[in-house]
This record gives sequence, C-alpha cells and structure tokens, in this order.
Amino acid sequence: MSGLRKVAAPFVVPGPSGVTVRTGLKQLTDRDRAVLRRVGSHLGSLAARDLQHRCAEGLEHSAESWAQRKRTLTRESSSRWAGSVTKATHDQWALARRGQWARVQNLEAGVRTLSYRLSLPLGERGEKRAPGGYGSRQEWHAKARRLQVLKDRLARERADHRAGRVRVVRGGRKLARDRHRLDAARLTAGQWRERWEAERAFLQADGESGKRFGNETIRVTPDGEVSIKLPAPLADLANAPRGRYVLASRAAFRHRGDEWADRVTGNRAVAYRIHHDTARGRWYLTASWQIPAPVTAPVATAVASGAVGVDTNADHLAAWRLDPHGNPVGEPRTFAYDLSGTAGHRDAQVRHALTRLLHWALRHGLAIAVEDLDFHAEKTREKHGRRKDFRRLISGMPVARLRARLVAMATALGITVVAVDPAYTSAWGAQHWQKPLSGTSRRTTRHQAASVAIGRRALGHPIRRRTAPPPAHRSDGQGHRTVQARSGSPGHEETRPHVPGPRTRCVPPDAERKRATRTSLTVRDVRGGREGFLDPPPATG
Repeated sequence: MSGLRKVAAPFVVPGPSGVTVRTGLKQLTDRDRAVLRRVGSHLGSLAARDLQHRCAEGLEHSAESWAQRKRTLTRESSSRWAGSVTKATHDQWALARRGQWARVQNLEAGVRTLSYRLSLPLGERGEKRAPGGYGSRQEWHAKARRLQVLKDRLARERADHRAGRVRVVRGGRKLARDRHRLDAARLTAGQWRERWEAERAFLQADGESGKRFGNETIRVTPDGEVSIKLPAPLADLANAPRGRYVLASRAAFRHRGDEWADRVTGNRAVAYRIHHDTARGRWYLTASWQIPAPVTAPVATAVASGAVGVDTNADHLAAWRLDPHGNPVGEPRTFAYDLSGTAGHRDAQVRHALTRLLHWALRHGLAIAVEDLDFHAEKTREKHGRRKDFRRLISGMPVARLRARLVAMATALGITVVAVDPAYTSAWGAQHWQKPLSGTSRRTTRHQAASVAIGRRALGHPIRRRTAPPPAHRSDGQGHRTVQARSGSPGHEETRPHVPGPRTRCVPPDAERKRATRTSLTVRDVRGGREGFLDPPPATG
C-alpha cells in the first residue's frame, strides 16, 4: 500500500550506565546547617562567576581558557572543588546548547506548518496527513501575524546558535520569575529568598578512583560519617584535622546500600551532592557512581519465550502477554496511574504502575515490548490547531520519565526491554485484533489491541492476524492456506488489499436451506438446477 512509511526494526534498549541513591541527613546541629549554608553560598558564587565566563566565551572556548578558569577558582577554594565547579559549568552550558537547538527545530516546524496552511484557500479541507486551509479570514489574519512572530523568534535563535550564545539562570528561570509574582507562586519574600539561595548553592564533588573512600572532597566512610573539605577562605570553620568539617549526622543508604559499601570499601569513585529541600526543611545526601554497561542480548534471544506488549497512555498502561508465536495469552492487564498533583506524586504513580508491570512480567519470565515514542515535535499548536484537549493529552503522557524509570527498574530485575517503531500500532491493532479478541464476557479496548500489535512487532511477526481457511481446506494434505504474508515478503506489514468477489468457489454449506426458504411458491432443486411448483398438500378426511 503506497503512502506508508518504512517501519524500523525493533531493538533492545541498553540499560543505565549509572546509579543514584539518596538519603536524609538527620540530627544535624545548628552549627552544621550554618557551615553547610556558608560553604554552599561561597562555592555557589564561584560557580555563578565561572558560568558567566563560560557563556561569554561561547564557541571560542579552549583547553587553555578552561585551565585558566580552574587556576583562578583553585586560589579561592581547592583544586578538587575547582574541578567540580568547571565540570558542572560545562555540563550546564552543553545542556543549554542542546535546548537551544531543540528550540530552533521547534520554531522551524511551526513556520513550515503556518506557511503551508496560509498558502491554501480559505476553507479547503485537509487530508489525512496534511492540514487544510483556515476556516475564516479572521483566523487567516491572526495566523499570518503569528507567522511573523515565529519568524522573528527563529531568526534570533539562529543568530544566538551560530554565535554560541546561551542564556542560563542558575537557580532556574521559573524561580527567578516567581520573584515578581509571589502571590501566584504562593511564596513570601523570605520563603522565596531561602529557596533561591538553596537552589544556587553548590555542594557537589566528583568521585576519584583510588582515593580513600572514593572521594577526597565530600567523604563518607562505611560507617556513615560525613566530612567536607572546606574551601581555603573558610578553613577556620574546621572541626577536624586537615581543614575538614565532620557533620554530626550519620548517612545510611537503605537502597543499594550494599553496592555503595562495596565501592567505598574498595576506594572506587563515588560522587556526592548535598542539597537543602526548603519545602520540607530537610538536608539530603545523594551518592552516584558509574556501573559497567550491561551486555544486551539480540532481540531474537530476548523474546524467545514471548513478550509482554505495553501500550503507553496518558492515564494507564495497557499490557497483554504473547507467546513466541504472537498469540495473546490470558487476559489483558491495565496498570493505571494518576498524573495530577505534585511532581513527587506523579513520579510515585509512575513508579508504582511500573512495579506492578515488571513483577507480572517477571513471574512469566518474559521481555517487555514498548513503543519508542517521542512527542517533542507533536505538541505544537501549529500542528494540531484548536485541538487543545489532544495537545494537553500528549503533553501529559510521561514518555521520558516512564522510559527512564522502566529501563532502570527492568535492568535491576534482569528484564529485557525491547523498543519498537510506533508506526500504525494503534490503527492496525484495532483493525486486526480488537474485534477478534472481544466477546460476550470481554470488551477489548483499542489500547489493549495496540499492546498486541506492539508485542507482535517485537517478536518479529506481522501485526495482522491469520485468517482461517475454509473448513474444506483445513488439512495437512491441502496445506495451511491463509492470507498471512511471510515475514520476508515485501510489504508484509501493509494492509491486506481488498479482493472483490467470493473468496472460494465452494457452495456455502447452508445454501440449500437459504434457497429453500427464499420464497413460498417455488423450490429449487440444487443438484438438478430446475425449479417447480410446490406439490399440493395431501387430501385429508
């Protein structure tokens, strides 16, 4: 069938390359909190100044300028603190650079869509994959003005990208804007200031392999003692030898605590970050380290026992278990989550839904097949127009968060995740599987049918189901006659073309019954092909 794009092959999603765990720093004294604030504020000012210099350099950055910035920071802190600050600066600049390029691509897509729709006559209907013209002259005029606005923004972003200029706000742009609308943010001036200083503070140190306990700047011993190497201007605050400050709180990692203890005991690199959560009034210690990349098995090996097809939606995960031949087994499962409320509540909802899904797949020893979704370019109002509900729907789908969570949690449980091309899975799943899988006691939804399509694509089977042959041909002597295309046939993923006329030349088994009851006046002799009047009823009496 023409017009269909080529479907990419499924692939095994690689596991995470790092681990991050967090614990609370309880029983801190007032002096501990004061020292942490002073150190974080001092290093935060150095990080802000270093980021300013890096942004001013733009594309003219070089290794020599990097070394010069690090030497300047070393005089006001230490060589290790300076290394952590410069590394964080470069990561932040690179992140802003990638966001800027994504913004350019988004604006280019908007300009193309508006230009195309403005070139069409008013009221022209759109096609399946192409939008139509605008409905009224007023709407056309409003969109023409918006096109000029987008062109101006695009020209400005392109100029900044070519010059290497990025705009970064340490502490967050949203929080900086909240300073001018405290009532809408539900913050007082004091609360905003405390949060602003906490977000701009810098208390993170990179790990060092071969050093004692994996880090010389922020050190955590196996028994939980936390100590900090103070910057040179704050050395008078030390309460331990060699300019160190030891906190009164003990750190204990409940999650992956054994892995962390093995690393610090073996003097392998562990990076730490100390952060103050002003909303809860708590201090947290985050530890992170790299792990060897897991060996990924081929797709055929991963799905040798079958797979669990998962369709991602805005409020639930629709899943169905499939055997190695692509046949649905058992009943479909739905794992719901609620994405309203705070960010912590949303993250917990996604995590709980994934936990239930992974435990179900683990019981059956199956891989998980998901769509390789990316809605980055699918959420603009230029593409979907007035369909605000649909734009809000796809914007609310936790694609990136769910994918990262799923891969990390599945790797910890030893479950393989296979990503498939999302092209036509919903449409073809509903076309070929929704009705056959429905019955008097089960109503199959479109999302459940899509999960079957996703699982079949991961298993290497075409999405469309096998159509049973006529009863007279269901034998080994005649061969298994179906309309199922082989996996190697060209266009096997396309829609089956319509064949006009009867499928076979066989007389339907109920033809005689239907023809005999067609009329009350005549009867057809099917074998002889002749018609005659009905014989009169026998005489009675």
